[in-house]
Amino acid sequence: MTTPMSTPSGWITRPETDADRSTVREIELAAFETPLEADLVDALRTDAAWIDGLSIVTADQDGRLVGHALLTRCHIDDTPALCLGPVAVLPEYQRTGAGSAAIRAALRAAKVQGERFVTVLGHPAYYPRFGFARASTWGIGVTLDVPDEALMALTLDPAHRPPGGTIRYAAPFGV
Repeated sequence: MTTPMSTPSGWITRPETDADRSTVREIELAAFETPLEADLVDALRTDAAWIDGLSIVTADQDGRLVGHALLTRCHIDDTPALCLGPVAVLPEYQRTGAGSAAIRAALRAAKVQGERFVTVLGHPAYYPRFGFARASTWGIGVTLDVPDEALMALTLDPAHRPPGGTIRYAAPFGV
């Protein structure tokens, strides 16, 4: 069991528990325009891509869950890696650091578990603050038509350069 961690911004982060599932779904539903991300999280929970301890929630000082970040297994060709997403924060807590706290906690947990590489398909102005850079820098691509700057990768171990290749997502992603 991982101990909850208070972040410099005052957010408390910890791994999701079974009791958090419905609240995580509510966060995902509130943060996005459609239920696709909430449904994806539910589907990933029953998939082999799910890794215990890498679904992180953010709580305020009163213990109310307000944010969520998820890392699941993907592969870059045959090399195991992680995929970051979805990341969700209740609308009234967006731009407060709740999402960043969850992402940082998820990346720390992944590093502790011995993971080396993380990929994300997301906003190119947001994710570099966590160390992500264009995946194409390392020859990493996807079978989707996405802007080059939106596909990013990160190494959790500077001694290991991310491998080149094509990202293969877990089946629930549908790609």
